Amino acid sequence: MGVQEEKVSLNFVNADIEEVVKAVSQITGRNFLIDPRVKGTINIVSSTPVPASLAYDILLSALRLQGFASVESGGVTKVMPEADAKLYIGGAGDTRSTGDKLVTRVYVLKYESAVQLVPILRPLIAPNNIVTAYPNNNTLVVTDYASNLKRIEQIVESIDQPSAEAPVVIPLKRASAVDMAQTISRLMQDGGVSGGGDASLRFVLTADARTNSLLLRTDNPARLERVRELAEKLDVETGAPGNMHVVYLKNAEATKVAQTLRAVISGDVSSPSAPGSPVVPGTSAAASAATVQSGGGMIQADVPSNALIITAPNAIYNNLRAVVDMLDVRRAQVFVEALIVEVTADKVAEFGVQWQGLNGINKPGAQVIGGTNFGVQGVGGGNIISAMGSTATTNIGTTVGNGLNIGIVRGTTTIPGLGTVLNLGMLARFLENDANANILSTPNLLTLDNEEAKIIIGQNVPFITGSYAQTGSATTATPFQTIERKDVGLTLRIKPQVSEGGSVKLQIYQEVSSVQTQTINNAAGVITNKRSLESSVLVDEGQIIVLGGLIQDSVSNGEDKVPVLGDVPLFGNLFRHERRQRTKTNLMVFIRPYVLRTALASQGLTQDRYDYLRGEQANSQMPSRALLPDMPAPQVAPFSLKQELSLSKPPEAVAPSAPAVDKPAVAKP
Repeated sequence: MGVQEEKVSLNFVNADIEEVVKAVSQITGRNFLIDPRVKGTINIVSSTPVPASLAYDILLSALRLQGFASVESGGVTKVMPEADAKLYIGGAGDTRSTGDKLVTRVYVLKYESAVQLVPILRPLIAPNNIVTAYPNNNTLVVTDYASNLKRIEQIVESIDQPSAEAPVVIPLKRASAVDMAQTISRLMQDGGVSGGGDASLRFVLTADARTNSLLLRTDNPARLERVRELAEKLDVETGAPGNMHVVYLKNAEATKVAQTLRAVISGDVSSPSAPGSPVVPGTSAAASAATVQSGGGMIQADVPSNALIITAPNAIYNNLRAVVDMLDVRRAQVFVEALIVEVTADKVAEFGVQWQGLNGINKPGAQVIGGTNFGVQGVGGGNIISAMGSTATTNIGTTVGNGLNIGIVRGTTTIPGLGTVLNLGMLARFLENDANANILSTPNLLTLDNEEAKIIIGQNVPFITGSYAQTGSATTATPFQTIERKDVGLTLRIKPQVSEGGSVKLQIYQEVSSVQTQTINNAAGVITNKRSLESSVLVDEGQIIVLGGLIQDSVSNGEDKVPVLGDVPLFGNLFRHERRQRTKTNLMVFIRPYVLRTALASQGLTQDRYDYLRGEQANSQMPSRALLPDMPAPQVAPFSLKQELSLSKPPEAVAPSAPAVDKPAVAKP
């Protein structure tokens, strides 16, 4: 039988703290060290005797009420103010202490943030004690009385729980995670996959093709269990023999995807066929590549429904299904603006004097001709002999050149061999021509990423390449000519490639050609002007970059004169004809790409161009006249982006009263 513990009666009324500590020391056998700042009285009353081992705990409670605490260190119990006691507490491994003893505990959090938990715990801890967070390993350090730390521990455990929105992984063994995610999402769409409806019913379900698992996040535990149950029931072997599956594609082209998959599972590393010659299902090439080695399967493409027909074991099908899901994504589109700016300035100046002396040409025995003639010096002629060829009844303006022409005419005269001509004694010509041209062309193209696009704006001009006519025969020959037609105008061909960083690689070919009007009837053929550019560039989205250009400045000077006489100052102008010309050309080609990744971005761009076209049509309307009937030109309907997006939804999502007639005919492909 154990020894019964001795009991004592503790009755202290307005007793000095030092006297009470001394009495407890004698009862418990502890050594106390009292801080000089510990002053005051204590009241302890016990109606019945208590075990001697509880005397120390009762003393701690009484000291706590007075703002004092005790710290055990090296066999000595130190009594000091509560604010300083936390500085003398030992290690944080003491988990057995109870009552009003000051201890330090460390709580390691698994789910919640220690920093965010400090404001919650601070009001629950004594003002003189501490609670702090260490963010590096997400821990809380709390110093307080042992009795209060038990409550803190329970609060921390209740808060530090996995979030209800944390993703849950549901692994699958037989079925494809991609197919099952689509099936369950359609089946449970009453709450909405990503929003809408009751908040407790919302859930997010997606597939991880690499691990063939479902990833689920929801606030409703019942919904989580329902998805788990469905996944478990569907994750079984298929009952159909041969494991045949049909996969409908949304964005990719079935024939190209089928060709890629056949090459992957057969190990064919040869280069794929060129674009524009896809493998047609049912052909010999498709059949030869469709059957794979042992453990493989067969892949065919159904063009009308844009679907893949895959026959393969579950393990291979799951891998192929993951590849199809990554390939069948919405491809970005690239809208390219090209600017072709050409500024040309052409200046021409001419000055010259020509004269002829025909006196006495009609008199017998006297045939005197003298003067100057400098030939053709500009457009339309301009020499004095051409002017003399006009008779009195012919308009002389058709034979002289452009500009100011001043001459002296003295009737007509007869020149042997030439007949009757004007008796033009002198012709002075002054000409200054200034021509400026400012041409701006802005061809635009919209194409898919990594797909070539081409736009041609111009004329289809015939070029004679050969002719035949039979001669020297009694039979009348039927002549004929061979003609080749070529496009003359503006041609832009672009193939963009979008990178993840937002830059766009462009393979560009641009050509601007035209027919020279002066030579269109040339017997040797039509002469065309051509400016072409072919390059590969890298440009950031939305930025303008210069592709190339031409800056040309040409100056020419021509002079006709009579030797010696034309060099005489002032007087020599009567024997000289001078022409100066300067041509300056500035031609630059710029380009700017825009990447359209969403349908909304495409619609916004379409609306901008659509509104610009409507504005141009409004400006071209004929004004109203009092004596003429109004004849308004046709104009496209207003473009409404909101209405266009609503009409693009499935029929069940559109309100019955939606005015479908307001939809522009060209706004939606």
